[in-house]
Amino acid sequence: MTLADHAAAAPRSGRRADAERNRAAIIKAAGEVFAECGGGVDVREIARRSGVGMGTLYRHFPTKDELLATVLELQFNAWLTDAHQQAVATEDPWQALVGFFEQLLDNQADNRAVVESYATTGGPSEACVQRCYSLIDQVRTRCVDAGVLRPGVTTEDLFLLSGSLSQAVLTTADSHPGKWRRLLHISLDGLSSRNTEPLPEPDMAH
Repeated sequence: MTLADHAAAAPRSGRRADAERNRAAIIKAAGEVFAECGGGVDVREIARRSGVGMGTLYRHFPTKDELLATVLELQFNAWLTDAHQQAVATEDPWQALVGFFEQLLDNQADNRAVVESYATTGGPSEACVQRCYSLIDQVRTRCVDAGVLRPGVTTEDLFLLSGSLSQAVLTTADSHPGKWRRLLHISLDGLSSRNTEPLPEPDMAH
């Protein structure tokens, strides 16, 4: 490559690096702002915190919905990675199950945009949902093998329970923040192997 080629390539490379830094700054700032204020926040606040102009923000994310979806996907994947690591590192299977639910709901309670997304879009993408389901299945299997989970509890039960408790976080976020912890405690007690009464069949309507 000639000196002229290097000179021509350098600005393009520099622009790419600047663009990547700007994108990362926007995503970081958006994550903080959405968590604090929810999805209805003015994007000008995101631009201000990220240190970029509005034109730069819109070049990377033409709409606020696109930015919000990107941020939520990244956050949920990051949470799933952390949750998996924590579950693997927790030797006690029951505590791994408890830790999963606590980490999930804590994450949602501290992030208004996540809570809102469950109300408006039904939650994260299908890929994230499948990752979450797989993690729940791993945790449930460990509890079954250790004999600490109520007989008959399925992965689908735990997955639906996580959704129900997430809804509780949503409905009590403003009026009774933290109330979900009481509901979680009640739910976990019902999942314990101390309860041996047979459960209704999963496919029963009533």
